[in-house]
Amino acid sequence: MYLAINILGLLVFLALGWVFSHNRKGIDFKSVGCMLALNLVIAWFLTSFEWGRMAVKAAADGFAAIVNISYKGVNFAFANWVGADGTNPAPVNFIASALLPILLIVPLFDILTYIGFLPWVIKWIGRGLSFVTRRPKFETFYAVEMMFLGNTEALAVSKVQLQRMKAGRNVTLAMMSMSCVTAAIIGSYIQMVPGEFVITAIPLNCINALIVSHMLYPVEVSKDEDVIYGLGDPAAEDDVVELTADEQAAKDKAIEEYKALPWYKKLLKHDPSKPVKEPFFSFLGDSILGSGKLILIITANVVAFVALAALIDAGLGMIWDKLSLESILGVVMYVPAWLMGLDPGTAWHFSQLMGLKLVTNEFVVMGQITSEVATYAAHYKAVLTVFITSFANFSTLGMVIGCFKGIVSKEKNDAISKQVGRMLLSGILVSLLSAATVGLFVW
Repeated sequence: MYLAINILGLLVFLALGWVFSHNRKGIDFKSVGCMLALNLVIAWFLTSFEWGRMAVKAAADGFAAIVNISYKGVNFAFANWVGADGTNPAPVNFIASALLPILLIVPLFDILTYIGFLPWVIKWIGRGLSFVTRRPKFETFYAVEMMFLGNTEALAVSKVQLQRMKAGRNVTLAMMSMSCVTAAIIGSYIQMVPGEFVITAIPLNCINALIVSHMLYPVEVSKDEDVIYGLGDPAAEDDVVELTADEQAAKDKAIEEYKALPWYKKLLKHDPSKPVKEPFFSFLGDSILGSGKLILIITANVVAFVALAALIDAGLGMIWDKLSLESILGVVMYVPAWLMGLDPGTAWHFSQLMGLKLVTNEFVVMGQITSEVATYAAHYKAVLTVFITSFANFSTLGMVIGCFKGIVSKEKNDAISKQVGRMLLSGILVSLLSAATVGLFVW
């Protein structure tokens, strides 16, 4: 019976994406079906084969190593703010451990873009995933990128793409960003809750972020729009400079002359068909300064959103001392918890942890259950761990909105701000879908 309820829950969570959709007629159900089937295969594979989990963990460890290197720079400038692995001293300084690594990660990925490597990777990984999922190339690559880099870092290193995309696609990416984790703290997760389910949650959240964001906010992307941009491309289509007939003829002649050169001479000569790059160190300086500005914007938004949530709690507490956002969400989340295939008592316990996670963060919940999670039934252990393995909470709203404010135009920011409710719902639905999918295979 509980398995049947779990299957029903999976269908209900998908139906909620349709109910709250911005444009129901725009949903590509063939794409949703393909991605759902892919998720079922991934869940079965990662819950049944150890070497599959090892491959995902190896990728996560690689990204975590980059973040750990950034702590050397942080410690040089701010001694004792953060330990070598970003977790000491306790309590962790949020700015030092979560935001200052941006000062290495963004310039690093900008350099990879500058030399043309990152656009090449995006193109081919995006093309492969796009073929399977029937989603645009960049969105599919971003789903993978954000699950290891984190939302703010992935958005920051994608600024050229975001600036060239239309507002609707930016909204889609904002919704997807609610469901990420960061490779740097996966090691911390594994120390607190069952590691096999943490690792399983990572790729499932990738695909479910694509499913949910598409259902809640379908955006039609033409073949002309489904392209990968580089640093030399203008920030917006309006910035494209139209050449005169003589200028275009001179450019065409230069391109033909370049194509006629032997390959070894092309290495030393600029391709006239491509934009001229600015000097490397000028570009690097701009990248670092832009990263610093981004950190300040994100910090301001996180402080404001967390403080506003506390203010709401204070107001609710004046009505009744036991009333809070956490308790309200705990009640609201009871039915979704029960639809995971849990008995009523366990579902109530799960719903309270869901509410706590949405108002605070996943670390608070993990710290509360770490001493007892090993004693939970296998099914409950699986769905609980997968659900809390994401950044979906109120403070993440502030981080994502702040990040976009530092990157894209006011028009695109306004489009994102109008969808704050769907952004939060997106994060919740992704976590529910991932947990329900894993629950099918673990009893």
